[in-house]
Amino acid sequence: MCSFYLRLERSLYWKQICCTIVAGYLSRLISNIIREAINSIISELADLNRITKIISLEEHFATKELMEGPGRNTRGPMETVAKFSLGVDPETLMQRLLDVGASRVAEMDSAGIDVQVLSLIRGIESIEDKIEALKFARTSNDFLADAVRQFPNRFAGFAILPVSAPESAADELERTVKEYGFKGAIIHGHSRGRYLDDSYFWPIFQRAQELGVPLYLHPAAPPEPVIRASYSGNFPQEITGLMATAGWGWHIETAIHVLRIIFSGALDRYPRLQLVIGHLGEGLPFMLPRIERMFPAKLTKLNRPIGAYFRENIHYTLSGFNFIQPFMDLLLQIGAERIMFSADYPYSSMREARDFLVNLPVSPHDRERIAHSNAEKLFRL
Repeated sequence: MCSFYLRLERSLYWKQICCTIVAGYLSRLISNIIREAINSIISELADLNRITKIISLEEHFATKELMEGPGRNTRGPMETVAKFSLGVDPETLMQRLLDVGASRVAEMDSAGIDVQVLSLIRGIESIEDKIEALKFARTSNDFLADAVRQFPNRFAGFAILPVSAPESAADELERTVKEYGFKGAIIHGHSRGRYLDDSYFWPIFQRAQELGVPLYLHPAAPPEPVIRASYSGNFPQEITGLMATAGWGWHIETAIHVLRIIFSGALDRYPRLQLVIGHLGEGLPFMLPRIERMFPAKLTKLNRPIGAYFRENIHYTLSGFNFIQPFMDLLLQIGAERIMFSADYPYSSMREARDFLVNLPVSPHDRERIAHSNAEKLFRL
C-alpha cells in the first residue's frame, strides 16, 4: 500500500511540474501575443500620423540692406515681440532672419521640415520713390534666387514687389516667375495707406492670373492714424505696438483687406486669381456665417455669393497659429482642401508647428493634403 501511495505521489509531483512548465509557457506565449498586438496597434496609430513630406509656406528672411535701410523701422516692434512674446533674444531672432543657408537648413532638418518657401519681411513699402522701390525689389529677389539655387531641394521663393508702381510690380513678378521659378509673390498689406481694392493696383492681379501664380497677402500694421485712434490708450507703448501688430491689428487689417478686395469686384474681374492668407484665416472663418448673412448678393452686386470667394479664391495657412479651436473652425467652414502648413519662422517654432500638424484630429489623407499636397498643387512645387 505504501508503494502505491509513493508512486501516486511521484506521479502527482511530475504532473505538477509539467503543469507548471506548460502554464509558464502559455503565459509567456499569451504575453508575447498581447505585446505584439499592442505594438501593432501602436505602429498602426503612428502610421496614421506619419507624414511623408512637409512644405512650409510663410517663412521669413531679411537682408542687411533691408534692415539698414527701409526696414529699420521694423526693429522696434520686432524686439518687443522677441522679448515679451517669443522669449528669445532679439539678436537671436535677427540672426535667424538673416540666415538663408546651412544653419536654417539644419534647423529644418531638426524640426522635420522638408521645404520652406521664403519671403522677405516688410520694408519695401516705406520706399516712396518708385524707381528706388523697383531697384530694391530686384536686388532682394536676386538675393533670394541665389539662396534657392544653393539649396534647390529645400528652398523656394515668393517675390517681393514694388506695389506702389503696379506695372513695374507686375513685370517684376513675371521676371521672377519665369527666370527664377518663384511660386508667386508676397504683399505686406497696404501700400502707404492704399489697399488692393483700389483698381490702381489691379495690373498685379491681372499678371498673377495670367501667370497662374498666387499672391500671399501678409499682415501689416494699420496706417498710423488708425493706430493713434484705435490702438493707443491708457496703457504702455509696448502694448500699443503689440496690439497694433502681432497681438491683434495685423489680423484685423488682413481680414478687412480681404473683404475690401472681394467687395471691390476684383475677384469677379480676375476670377482665376488665387490669394493666400495666414494665421488660420485671420479671424474670417469665425465671422464667415455672419458675413454671409449680412452681405447678400442683392446688396454686394457680386457675381457669386460672398462665401464662394472664401472657398474658391482664397487659401489658408497655419503660420504659427497652433491652436485647435480656430483650426477646427477653418476646417468646418472651408475644408481641408484649402488649408496648408506654415510655421511662420523665425517668429514661431518649426518644431511646435510640426507637432501641431502631426496631432491634428483629421484623416491621414487630409493631414497629407495640409502638409504638402495642397501646396504642391497650388504652387506647382
